[in-house]
Amino acid sequence: MSELDHVVARAEPGAPKPDPILVVEDVRRSFGGLLAVDVDHLEVERNTITALIGPNGAGKTTLFNVLTGFDHATRGSWAFDGNPVAGLPAYRIARLGMIRTFQLTKSLARLTVLDNMLLAAPGQSGESLWRAPFGFWRVEERANRVRAVALLERFNLAAKQHDLAATLSGGQRKLLEMARALMVEPKLIMLDEPMAGVNPALVQSLLEHIKALRDEGRTVVFVEHDMDVVMNISDWVVCLAEGQVIAEGPPASIVANETVIDAYLGTRHGPRPSAVDPGEVL
Repeated sequence: MSELDHVVARAEPGAPKPDPILVVEDVRRSFGGLLAVDVDHLEVERNTITALIGPNGAGKTTLFNVLTGFDHATRGSWAFDGNPVAGLPAYRIARLGMIRTFQLTKSLARLTVLDNMLLAAPGQSGESLWRAPFGFWRVEERANRVRAVALLERFNLAAKQHDLAATLSGGQRKLLEMARALMVEPKLIMLDEPMAGVNPALVQSLLEHIKALRDEGRTVVFVEHDMDVVMNISDWVVCLAEGQVIAEGPPASIVANETVIDAYLGTRHGPRPSAVDPGEVL
């Protein structure tokens, strides 16, 4: 979807979208006296790439954690593809088609790359005590293996399929997480700083893979600090500061937004936007 397709969505916080896949309503997350997330209303348009930006500690990762079931909201509700998902555990949200990756990759280091992929395949009969003895799982496993290898080829990891995941570079682990996420045929993929710690030689490859996800009909939301990356691949940008959505709109409108410049793109409030955040806690 191009920037021109967003003329029907107002470039303002909480703007309604023509076909939202994710709708967030009055979501709060507090840690003691600290209000880390304070989002009144946010919608993510289907089949777009939405960038989530903001200074360190703005609440970006915490918002990801809450929406995907890895953390609990203090209050609020949200719906994914028309289904209320607030309070559901992470595995149930994932089964509905909302998958996330992590800034610090979560590959299982002592398993091979291929086994990491196969572990993510949904609905495996072999996991059922009463189905396993009948051998139904063998057909599924063959199909899962074919699919896993095809995805590894797509992400240029097929040659590494029998290597332990621990031997992969940081960038290759990011690719593995993205490939593994596709094993469940997700509708929405949330990427937490996919470029962090990645060798510059692999950055362009990651960018092309992210754009390909949108081109095949998926929705992508990603956290990023590098504004060149944001401007390059985003259809829509949401800016958080102190847990609140302070601005949203097409990339060109965000970089010219005075509120965003003061809170994030300026020099008074921390590092330059291209700096890598080694471990945002909130």
